[in-house]
Amino acid sequence: MDNTYYTKRTIVKHIIPSNYLGANRPIRIYLPPGYSELLSYPVIYCQDGEQFFNFGRIATFLTQGILDEGMEPAIVVGVDVDTSIRTAEYAPNGHLHASYLSFFTEELIPWVEENYSVRTTSDERILAGDSLGGTVSLHLAIHYRDLFSKVISFSGAFFLDTRQALQEQEDLSWLDLYMLIGLDETSVETERGTFDFVEENRATKEILEQKKTKLLYIEKPGHHLWGFWQKEMMHALKHFLA
Repeated sequence: MDNTYYTKRTIVKHIIPSNYLGANRPIRIYLPPGYSELLSYPVIYCQDGEQFFNFGRIATFLTQGILDEGMEPAIVVGVDVDTSIRTAEYAPNGHLHASYLSFFTEELIPWVEENYSVRTTSDERILAGDSLGGTVSLHLAIHYRDLFSKVISFSGAFFLDTRQALQEQEDLSWLDLYMLIGLDETSVETERGTFDFVEENRATKEILEQKKTKLLYIEKPGHHLWGFWQKEMMHALKHFLA
């Protein structure tokens, strides 16, 4: 079938002012086929929004799933990032991390819910991210469990700070987590050093299981790249929307 069948969709760009960030933040919003303000929709909030759209092709996969496979229509909010401060915002020990969480929960979420027909309960909001985007998504969930209960993590950078935060939680049975890691991610270079993401994710998985997380944990051959994550996008979407 002609791919234009899946690429004809509505994507709207906005600029969100933020007191917490001290700057405006661009976002892009995907509206599903047949979007109507008379209905309400689950919403996926993506870190690294531009990459989720351009490299992850989330809009194309979601359109295909809705039109061909009976997937529930959903709205996607891609939150763009300034790569020069990405680690500072996304890493739990970053000096802008607290400000980013406040922006997300106190400025972004209310703006989206005022302007679009999204559902407003924790089980209808899905957080998604890759690498440190997966990290900040998980931290948003555990710090604001009244807002979020579902997370998609592609090769999350789940290091000691994150495991300590998880250990502090008495119970994570409310958390529904899709967790993917590539078996070739044993020596990933980051701004903070080189890490074995496989071992880091396995150690995190043990804690999540101890805390009774509703966890879908997947290991398969793959590198720390969008070429790997894009291939798994449809599976992740189906996990929450099928």
